[in-house]
Amino acid sequence: MTDTDFYRQLVDHQFTAVIQLDSKLIVEHVNPSAELLLIRSGKQIVGQAFYSLFVNPTEIREVLTAAIDDGTTLSVRSAQWQLVHRELLTLDFMVTPYVKAGDLHLIVEMLPADRAMRISRDEGLIEQTETTRHLVRGVAHEIKNPLGGIRGAAQLLASELPDDALREYTQVIIEEADRLRNLVDRMLGSHQVPKMTSVSIHQITERVFSLLKVEAGDQIQVLRDYDPSIPDLNGDEAQLIQAVLNVARNALQALMENPVEHPTITLRTRTVRQFTIRQHRYRLVVKLEVIDNGPGIPREMMEKIFYPMISGRPSGTGLGLSIAQQIVHYHRGVIECDSRPGETVFSVYLPLEGAHDSG
Repeated sequence: MTDTDFYRQLVDHQFTAVIQLDSKLIVEHVNPSAELLLIRSGKQIVGQAFYSLFVNPTEIREVLTAAIDDGTTLSVRSAQWQLVHRELLTLDFMVTPYVKAGDLHLIVEMLPADRAMRISRDEGLIEQTETTRHLVRGVAHEIKNPLGGIRGAAQLLASELPDDALREYTQVIIEEADRLRNLVDRMLGSHQVPKMTSVSIHQITERVFSLLKVEAGDQIQVLRDYDPSIPDLNGDEAQLIQAVLNVARNALQALMENPVEHPTITLRTRTVRQFTIRQHRYRLVVKLEVIDNGPGIPREMMEKIFYPMISGRPSGTGLGLSIAQQIVHYHRGVIECDSRPGETVFSVYLPLEGAHDSG
């Protein structure tokens, strides 16, 4: 084994994304972590100009050229680079020039700062959601207890009233008490312990797809974009269907209440390697995306959408996404959301195997 082969093997085993460039900024070598980060294989990248992988690459070229001109290592924190296929990366990166056999080369090391920020944000969201849910459950129990008394008293009063017209008032009390009890039951969420079995993510998405098609009718197009190679996960099929259906119905209702041209919902499945959830890094997770081309979620709502009783729609109860997040948490996963006008993406991440390292 030559020295070059040995050092490339070392680079290929690094968790950090590493790319080697020549003096003309052409890619000479890409390690597996860089392939995952850039969502392209080494065969697609090697031989290409590094900056051609990005939209508006002027800043990238300037940094790389400066490293060559100065002959020193340059580092930049929280730089935002957008891949040509629209994926926006927030990176901490370092560029190091070196000379071998008289030829100048560059080593570019990249760490996804956006993932670190997402992990921190997810941790805060999970803690706040759990705190809020404990509060809501306590309030819900306090509401539910007297509801039974109110309903019972209304029934007794109805049996004593001689006038049918008066009994209509007691019937209103009974019906409203039942309505409030149903709302409280939804606030409390499911009390069933998840029944874990081996289940395909596509058993879940196909059930959701069928239900969406019925509810959407001819008004909204529902599409599927699956990776058929995804292995089974360990989960409660019924609960996961409920979680994904809650997310998908949220997209459906947004499109129905805010008509757009060619309204579309897409269910997409992919795998993601080396993904961190709640300070645990998983070798492989399934990423299920529910994508709609609606008006988007207002920025001021983005940090609140998973809270119980918070809804951006006049007709919403604010429980669907909260319950979905709770179910996914039971499965050691997380739901994230990115939204802008014309595209809202809810991403459901579920581990396909146990955690093997801290995040």
